[in-house]
Formats: sequence, structure tokens, C-alpha cells
Amino acid sequence: MLKRIGLLLTGVLLVSTCGAAENGAAPATPATNWEVGKNYFVIDPPQPTASGDKVEVLEVFSYACSHCANFQPYAEQLKQSLPAYANFSYMPAVFNADWEPYARAFYTAKSLGVLDQTHQALFDALHRDHIPLRTIDDLAGFYVQHGVDKAKFLAESASFEVESKLSRANEIVKKDGIDGTPSVVVNGKYRVTGASAGGYPQLIELVDWLVKKEHASAAPTQHATPAQPAKHAKKK
Repeated sequence: MLKRIGLLLTGVLLVSTCGAAENGAAPATPATNWEVGKNYFVIDPPQPTASGDKVEVLEVFSYACSHCANFQPYAEQLKQSLPAYANFSYMPAVFNADWEPYARAFYTAKSLGVLDQTHQALFDALHRDHIPLRTIDDLAGFYVQHGVDKAKFLAESASFEVESKLSRANEIVKKDGIDGTPSVVVNGKYRVTGASAGGYPQLIELVDWLVKKEHASAAPTQHATPAQPAKHAKKK
């Protein structure tokens, strides 16, 4: 009985945490009239990005979050629709101890070069097939099915590199003011959720608008070359 109660409490915690940024029922906002403080939020101070000279679009998510699983097709659509001057990436959030193994698995899969082939598959295993993958050992078994050596996976999951990335992600989540998943951060300056945008389709439109806004603001101002003063011949 105690075990069942514990599982029920864990389920409530997972839903409440990721539900803070779920797809809201608010009416869509026209793309030409997005409101700061309502549809998107300014991150002050702006945070550094990892995308070089490209506009960074960062989805903060968790494999444990059912809303992130629902958002994943939209995330893929967003990633495919971004212009060449923007870059899409994922970053896992750890809002409680139960989410930590999933964040660790994400960075391990990325380090081992299997993230692209396992990202959707892990969402499916957890939220479609309801496979009980709760510990890092459980997750290692999942990645074995995708050609990863279990011992290698477990060793990498405990590596200094993965620990450093987990620590950095936790820091970014706090500094960006993220309190739910999925959330999207544009260029370290703006935070958006499905609820704030008015739905997931509107979120894609809003992120596209913010990406273009950032790109335009970063474009160098063109100045006309000042005319050179005329040279006068010296009188002899």
C-alpha cells in the first residue's frame, strides 16, 4: 500500500511540474501583436548561448514530462522550419530527483552519438508504451536496444563531462526563470511556453517572430562611407 501511495504521489509531482508550461487554452494572439510579459517574457540579464553567431532556440524539457511528449512533434516542426541563421537544441530540466536519471540519460546519449535515433523513441517508450524506466540502470537497458553497450553507457553517465553538463543545465534553468516544461528560450533573452503563446501552433509562430527579431537586431548597421575632402593643388 505504501509503495502504491508513493507511486501516486510521484505521478502527481511529475504532472504538476511539467504542467506549469503545458499547452494552454488561452485564445491565440495575432502574430503581429505579441505582448511582452503576457505572451513571452524577457530574461534579465540575458544569458550566454552556445550557438555561436546563430540565434539559439533552446527547448527545456524532460522525458518524464507528458506535456513534453505531446509537444515533441511541434518541437520537430519548429526545428525543421528555422532559418539558416538559427540553431535548435534541447536541454533537460531537473525539477525533482525523479527527473535526474532522464537528464543524465539525455547527455549520455548525446555524448555517445545516439541522441537523434533515441530521442523520440524514449518518449514513446515512456508515454505511449508505459515501460517503467525510472533508474539510470533501467534507462541503460533501453539504450542497449538501440545498439549501445550497457557498461559503456553506465560509465559515461557517471562521467565528469555529464556531471558538468547537468550542473550547467540546472544553473541555466534557474537563471532563465524556467518553472515548467516544455519551455522555449530564444537567444538567452526570451522565454515562451505553450500557455503563454496561446497553444503549441502559436508558440511556433511566436518563436519564429522572436528569432527574426533577434536576427534583425544583430544585423550590423550600414553606414555610408563619408566623402573624402577634395585635394587642392598647391600653388607654385
